[in-house]
Amino acid sequence: MSAPAFGMAFASQAAFRALMECLSRPGEIRTLEGVGAPPPMAPATAALVRSLADYESPIWLDPAFAAAPAIAEWIKFHTGAPIVAAPDKAAFALVADSLAMPTFLKFAQGSEEYPDRSTTIIVQVERFAGPALTLQGPGIETTRDFAAAPLPADFAQRLRDNREMFPRGVDLVFVTGQAIAALPRSVRIVEER
Repeated sequence: MSAPAFGMAFASQAAFRALMECLSRPGEIRTLEGVGAPPPMAPATAALVRSLADYESPIWLDPAFAAAPAIAEWIKFHTGAPIVAAPDKAAFALVADSLAMPTFLKFAQGSEEYPDRSTTIIVQVERFAGPALTLQGPGIETTRDFAAAPLPADFAQRLRDNREMFPRGVDLVFVTGQAIAALPRSVRIVEER
């Protein structure tokens, strides 16, 4: 394996490992060394896409990402993943405009038999700060606070509704620059502040 190919494989493994750590510890923020991609794709988003997507994992782009044709070209070149027009056909959804994020019900929810056939939504935010949600669930010893901004005004209710569908529902990954955090469908909100 050539040095550049080895480096890409290592980076892809590091991105996958960081994501698995975030999913197993909901609300914890991890640093992820990103990779270059056209704007408005954040470096950590690009690293996640390169690690997770392939020709069998359709990707939906929100209007902010779709408005930059270089994004779809970058994805196709680096992963071979098809870009789909319908969010419920996507294995992964990329959201650059967090305030305009569609309701979770627009995405694939999985089924009782195959809950893994749901969409993982990767949402770029400006910061991990703002009004906090206190979380409970698997991977959280007692409670953990999580904040990201900006988010839709009804975001907490969306999370509650998503949890009610468990084991169905979507998983969320938040990205800002080179930091990531995740809220899997198993997480519960116990307080909003």
